[in-house]
Amino acid sequence: MTTEARKSRAIEWEDVRLPAWLSGLIGGLAIILLWWILAATVFSNVGPGGVQAIPTPLQVVLEFGETGWDFYARNLSVTLAEAGTGYLWGNGLALVLSALVLVVPRLEGVVMQIAIITYCIPIVALGLLLIVIAPAPQPGQPSTTAIFLAALSCFFTTVVGALLGLKAADRASLDVITVYGGSRLTQLRKVRLIAALPATLNALQIAVPAAFLGAVLGEFFGKITVGVGPAMMAAQQALNAPRVWDIALVSGAVALAGYGLLGLISRAVAPWSKGTNR
Repeated sequence: MTTEARKSRAIEWEDVRLPAWLSGLIGGLAIILLWWILAATVFSNVGPGGVQAIPTPLQVVLEFGETGWDFYARNLSVTLAEAGTGYLWGNGLALVLSALVLVVPRLEGVVMQIAIITYCIPIVALGLLLIVIAPAPQPGQPSTTAIFLAALSCFFTTVVGALLGLKAADRASLDVITVYGGSRLTQLRKVRLIAALPATLNALQIAVPAAFLGAVLGEFFGKITVGVGPAMMAAQQALNAPRVWDIALVSGAVALAGYGLLGLISRAVAPWSKGTNR
C-alpha cells in the first residue's frame, strides 16, 4: 500500500489504541455510572423493610465522610495484622516445604497431599471448629482463628507456585553442578532458587488478597469486637447499607493495593520475568 493510500484510508476502530491507564479510567467510570443508574432505578426498592440495599455511589461517599477515616483505620489495623501474620506463616511454611521437596524428592507426594487437603477442607467448618479451640482475643487484638484461616488461604497456591518454579530450572545448569560434585542442596542454592523467583513471586502476589479474605472470614466467626468482619456485621444488623458498601470497597482497595505492591516488588526483584532489563 502506497503512502497516499494509507493517508486516504479511513481510520478504523482497531487503529485507535488508548494507554492502559486511560482504558482503566474509562472502564471504572463506566462501571460507576452503570452502578448509579441501576441503584437509582431498578434496585431502588431492593432491601428489607424499605431499606435501599444497593445505595448510589453518592450515598456511599457521603456515608464514608460521615463515618470518618478513624473508624476504618481502627478496624483495618486489626484485620491487616491478622492477614499479615497469617501471610507470613502460610507462605513461610509453603516455601520451606517446597524447598524440602527438592532436597528430598520422595516428600513431594506428601507435601502435595497436605496442600490439597488444606485447599479442600471447607473453611466454614474449620472456622467453627477453631472458635471452640482457640481462646478469645483481648479487645483490639488479632484473632487466632482469623490468622489461621489467613495462613490456610494462601498455603496451597504458594506451594504449587513454588514447586513449579523450582522445577523450571535449566537442566544443563543442574547437570554442570552435578558433574562438579555439587549436591541437591547446591543445585537449590545456585540454580533453582533463581529460576523459581518469577513463579514464586507470582504465587506470593496472589496470596495477598487470599490472606486478607481469610482473615475477614475468620472474624465473621465471632470472639472479636474490632476488625473488618465485626464492623460489617454491625452495619448489616443496623441496616446501614452505605456503610456495608464502604467497608467492602475499602477492603477491596486495601487488598488490591497489597497485590499491586507485590507486583512492583516482583518487577524489581525479577525483571526478566516481565521481559525487561535492569
